Amino acid sequence: MIDLHSHTTASDGYLDAGTLVRQAWTAGIRVLAVTDHDTVAALPSAREAATAFGLTLVNGIEITAVDGGRDVHILGYFFDPAAPALARCLTTQRTARRVRLRAMAERLAECGVPVNIETLLAATPADRALGRPALAEAMVAAGHVRTTREAFDTWIGEGGPAWIRREGPSVSDVAAVLHDAGGLASVAHPVLYGRDHELARWRDEGLDAIEVYHSEHGAAEAERYRALAEDLGMLVTGGSDFHGEHPTRPSRNRHRVLGQIALPEPEFARLLARSARPGA
Repeated sequence: MIDLHSHTTASDGYLDAGTLVRQAWTAGIRVLAVTDHDTVAALPSAREAATAFGLTLVNGIEITAVDGGRDVHILGYFFDPAAPALARCLTTQRTARRVRLRAMAERLAECGVPVNIETLLAATPADRALGRPALAEAMVAAGHVRTTREAFDTWIGEGGPAWIRREGPSVSDVAAVLHDAGGLASVAHPVLYGRDHELARWRDEGLDAIEVYHSEHGAAEAERYRALAEDLGMLVTGGSDFHGEHPTRPSRNRHRVLGQIALPEPEFARLLARSARPGA
């Protein structure tokens, strides 16, 4: 079984890399990509664990691009994690995340919903990616909301009182950085954007693939995106987008379970063939 989309505590997942790999192996996954948001910090530990189990680990990442003022998540595969341009891009992304969270915390304080953002930032190493889920957890811990979902729905979701629009690289910029590092670029969970009409443009801007198989995609959506990938001459990726479970509270992604979403082996073979091609 092949799963090319998962997260660890290096970004917004709840499991460390070793635990994730062990659970993936138990679930029957034999090829796994750890795709943390804007960081490759978990890859060394994940590779050590994968080697111990005999599981194949694919270098992966999920970089947030901004297109038309909206987030577009770009999955990267088979790249060199030490590539200088990629390292610079990821450092910039993580710094921007912290700046945005601090600004959102300031808005929360103005609304009478204070959180200790400086403690949160200081407790998180610079190579780890912080996002709104961490701020939502801090709001739960402070007693302002009962769940992280409530935090998003009431305060920090798009259009909420503490919402601040993200600024970041374009789709073409992210694709170029991944290609420079020897990798491939795929648009993640396209059903969440409602922008299928943009897929051809994103292909022209450098994307190689579409994430066809995903926990948010039912059978009809998967077939639609498979057909679109074929029509557009793009490769196919897929994975669970597994984050794990919070130790005491249900996560926002409870239906994203290891071992239930898999990329067909022929599609993975096509990815491998393209990744090995000069200039890919």
